[in-house]
Amino acid sequence: MMSDKEIQARLDELPDWQYDGVHIHKSFVFGDFSEAFAFLTRVALIAEKLNHHPDWSGVYNKVTLKLRTHDADGITDKDFNFARRVELL
Repeated sequence: MMSDKEIQARLDELPDWQYDGVHIHKSFVFGDFSEAFAFLTRVALIAEKLNHHPDWSGVYNKVTLKLRTHDADGITDKDFNFARRVELL
């Protein structure tokens, strides 16, 4: 598990990701529902490949991802690795 200071330093590498004291998170806005759903599908493939699953929500054209390593009860390298892969989509 990372300290708050380590988390904040690592967030500098990820545009628009934030830390709320529990999760690192980011919201994505798309042109319409279909684009948002396609993004969620690609995120699901990342989650399965990494065996690391985000908390997520989708409302029409907006998707919010929240990452936290539940087994570690905090933020770990797994979360940052996941976020980096999402940024490549």
